Amino acid sequence: MPVYEYTMVTDAGRQQRSVIDAESAADARRKLRAAGARVLHVSDDQSSREVGTAVRPAYAEMAPRRLNAREVAAATRQLATLLRGGMALVPALAALHEQLGHRPLGVVFGRVHDRVGQGATLAVALREHPRAFSDLYVNLVAAGEASGALEAVLLRLADVLEKRVLLANKLRAALAYPLFLAVIGGGVIVFLLSFVVPGISKLFLEMNRTLPLPTRALIAVSGFLASWLWLLAVIGIAAFFGLRAWFATAAGRLLWDRTKLRLPLFGGIVVRVSVARFARTLGVLLASGAPVLDALDIAKRVAGNAALASALDGVREAVRHGGGLAEPLRRCGVFPSIVYHMVAVGESSGTVEDALLNVADAYDADVEASVAALASVIEPLMIPIMGGIVGFIVLAILLPIFEINQAIR
Repeated sequence: MPVYEYTMVTDAGRQQRSVIDAESAADARRKLRAAGARVLHVSDDQSSREVGTAVRPAYAEMAPRRLNAREVAAATRQLATLLRGGMALVPALAALHEQLGHRPLGVVFGRVHDRVGQGATLAVALREHPRAFSDLYVNLVAAGEASGALEAVLLRLADVLEKRVLLANKLRAALAYPLFLAVIGGGVIVFLLSFVVPGISKLFLEMNRTLPLPTRALIAVSGFLASWLWLLAVIGIAAFFGLRAWFATAAGRLLWDRTKLRLPLFGGIVVRVSVARFARTLGVLLASGAPVLDALDIAKRVAGNAALASALDGVREAVRHGGGLAEPLRRCGVFPSIVYHMVAVGESSGTVEDALLNVADAYDADVEASVAALASVIEPLMIPIMGGIVGFIVLAILLPIFEINQAIR
């Protein structure tokens, strides 16, 4: 049946746009009048749309590229604001698409608008775009639609996404300078050993003199790199893609995630990041009215660590058999003690959602401080390490020159 867009006046005197299924525009007007709606206009430009076989506009044919997490968070907040202002869902989605334009996220929201206009729920429409909307996003929207508090859930979801983006930006900023030093320093060293040192070492070898030990070591390393750099590059690339393919398997991902939890210096940060994601996701889902078992399923996937997810399978089974949440979290042996103590307090007071969100806030702040402290330690260490390597290269080159100079004198 064709779908028609109409404009009506609400009891509060505001104009509101929505859609209706009807055989024709006249039939749409009759249905609306019979329902007591004060109709201002029924549009004929959607008469060719059929439910399930709609004629899609040009933007719907564009394939969305990678989507920006910050844009998704901002669009979510804008949609919540439109709904809170009294706009119906379909017009709100249309207004959001109009604002986003033909950017990738605008294409996605255009498609979501079409599906909702055809009668699908917002959660169903969002689930068709997994690159843009995670399980957490879709299930929170579904819970909001079921409870009738969609705008409140969207605002809470926008807060979660914005905090995640903010933390990721802070982590990148803290690690950007050490990574820059490592890349530049490593590139300079490889260039010297592969292209500069071989030409100089050839001169030294033609002198038929016994070279100092540092110079001989440098010539050996340089000769190896000059001869086998291509092979090392091939092995490195093959190892990268091979490990990447293996880590994509369930067994490889589990082993790698367990290894990350035990890494010196970085293991504690990985644990706190995963726990913070799990706690925030579970807290938001429970606060939005999602069933606890479904919330645990989603939260373990969002945590981003297969070892943690494997441990949470036992937690879910214990909860499914009627147990509480705190004791299974303690028994699984992955979570720090403060997590299950806070959850136990929340269960006793009936505020487990708030307890989980407080845990997430505390661990997010702890992760930020830990990364900043680690970066402040790495930066002063890398400079003397890189300087020492370059200094060794310079010393190994200059020693034979000094010896030749002494011999001439």
